[in-house]
Amino acid sequence: MRRYIAKRILMSLLTLFLIIFVLFVLIRIVPGNPFPVERMSPEMILLKRAELGLDKPILIQFVDYFGKLLHGDFGNGTSLYNGAPITTVLWPCLYNSFRIGLLAIFAGTFGGLFLGITAALHRGKFLDVFCTVFSILGVCIPSYVLMIFLQYFFAYKIPFFPYFFDPSQFLFSSIMPSLSLSFLTVAVVARFTRNEMIEVMNSDYVKLAESKGLYGFQLVRTHVLRNALIPIVTVLAPLVVDLMTGAMVLEKIYGINGVGKLMVDAISGDGVDYNYVLALGILFSSMYIAVMLVTDILYGILDPRIRVAKEGN
Repeated sequence: MRRYIAKRILMSLLTLFLIIFVLFVLIRIVPGNPFPVERMSPEMILLKRAELGLDKPILIQFVDYFGKLLHGDFGNGTSLYNGAPITTVLWPCLYNSFRIGLLAIFAGTFGGLFLGITAALHRGKFLDVFCTVFSILGVCIPSYVLMIFLQYFFAYKIPFFPYFFDPSQFLFSSIMPSLSLSFLTVAVVARFTRNEMIEVMNSDYVKLAESKGLYGFQLVRTHVLRNALIPIVTVLAPLVVDLMTGAMVLEKIYGINGVGKLMVDAISGDGVDYNYVLALGILFSSMYIAVMLVTDILYGILDPRIRVAKEGN
């Protein structure tokens, strides 16, 4: 198991390094000006480029940037927040997105598992049809459309929840955006849980367990759910990253100062702040790789056959 985990970690670190290099080069060669040219003279722009080291060869720039990155320094912005250090802006935004995303993950995962298990145990009945229709709606309706719907009914018509996000009432004002984000997760997890559970329940070893008198929750917990969870983990992994890194449109609508809104501001400001775009790209890639690493390790725990096969490669 240690060798398996060590190989996964090494591959993840190598992949992350290559992604950082490619992102850095693409950001540096993309056309455009990272400074608000309307408020700066050509001489000021040249001085600013020299100050940020943008006049050096691109490989030297990358070595300097990567050295600072190892110490947790993403550099300074070029147009946002008056050139303040990126970390002072990024971490509070990430904290807000992380908390709301965490609520959405728990709501989406447990809600999806409950609906999927219920549908599988009542296959062909009303509950199965209801869960199937709900899954279709969850995939088709975007989160920001559901957010607007919830705002209209539960903040405007029935003023129960706040119309915009209030950090002083975090838990209360996070309910509507968390539900909006979790709707897709509930639908996807429910659909895959139902399909995988039905497939496992039709397998020979489950029929053997039933012939020995094992039914109901004990059968599901002991023989069905664990084997059905492996493909569900695969589907859930990228959804976790999407929820943790925020939804750009939803954060803008609800006024959440998160990383999704920060990315929109970095792209749509007076000048595209490439340093923020690069920092957020590295952050999103790191989180995705970390989640996939955890998924790989969970594979080995849930099904030792996968671990043995990968250790042999």
